[in-house]
Amino acid sequence: MNIKPWQGFLIAVFFFAGFGIWKLSTTREAKKTIVEHVKPSRGDIEVFITATGSVQPQNRLEMKPSINGRVEDILVREGDRVQEGQIVAWLSSTERAALLDAARSKGAETIQYWEEAYKPTPLIAPIEGDVIVRVVEPGQTVTSNDPVVVLSDRLIIKAQVDETDIGHVQPGQKAVVTLDAYPREEVIARVDHISYESKLVNNVTIYEVDILPQEVPKIFRSGMTANVNILQDSRYNVLRLPVNAVRREKEEVFVSIKENGRNPPRLRKIETGLMDEDYIEITGGLKEQDTVIIEKAGVNLPKKNASGSNPFMPMGGQRRR
Repeated sequence: MNIKPWQGFLIAVFFFAGFGIWKLSTTREAKKTIVEHVKPSRGDIEVFITATGSVQPQNRLEMKPSINGRVEDILVREGDRVQEGQIVAWLSSTERAALLDAARSKGAETIQYWEEAYKPTPLIAPIEGDVIVRVVEPGQTVTSNDPVVVLSDRLIIKAQVDETDIGHVQPGQKAVVTLDAYPREEVIARVDHISYESKLVNNVTIYEVDILPQEVPKIFRSGMTANVNILQDSRYNVLRLPVNAVRREKEEVFVSIKENGRNPPRLRKIETGLMDEDYIEITGGLKEQDTVIIEKAGVNLPKKNASGSNPFMPMGGQRRR
């Protein structure tokens, strides 16, 4: 059978037109929405200000000797708690160290004599705190500029809060702290101090905020990276809905509600309060027994013909054997 050129052209036009109609129908089928019915429920809403920071001593004190000489003994280790006035190390001045070294060649009696006659110098803790660094070991020589141990009165979190959020932060606010090293451990804390001077970090103006734990856990180590959630506002046991259930038009808020089994649903104006990432507080216009409709975009499989294939494919889209 000979097909003339104009007949081949018409066949091609009809083929592509039919394929386009089939493709459009399957695309429309995929744009169906999913309808979900929810009821207002009671629960808590908490709004947090998030910030990052690090564990640092609130007051870091380097204990330096008053003399140049040698460390004879250190009585503390890292992590130890020391009291104000406690001796943490014994040191010999340069002269005492030289006399003792010379006496060692003359016997034990000479060493004992000079140890009694020339007493070592104690290094005394001026505050109560934790030993966070032990810098030197017995036998090392030090100067009056060399720290022997470092004390911290308490470990806190230095958080960096963006200037756009600092207006919502006040001393005494509750905070929840997690560490990158221990992400499952939550530490309850509070805002203790807000810096009066800003800093520029990566071209962003921030303020340092001291976050004080209620109880410093043993897992805390100076320098650890921390994530801080500062409680800005909260509502407890309030009527609430998922955020995606409400619609905003200018200054008004609406929900799509199913009334007395009527179809389609109707829009109802409501009053709202506090909102977090998941829920919004309902202060008026809804009751717990009301049913709210949420429409979500869904993707369904394209609609197929009886053979489950493209009708324009040869043999229903099946391969010949």
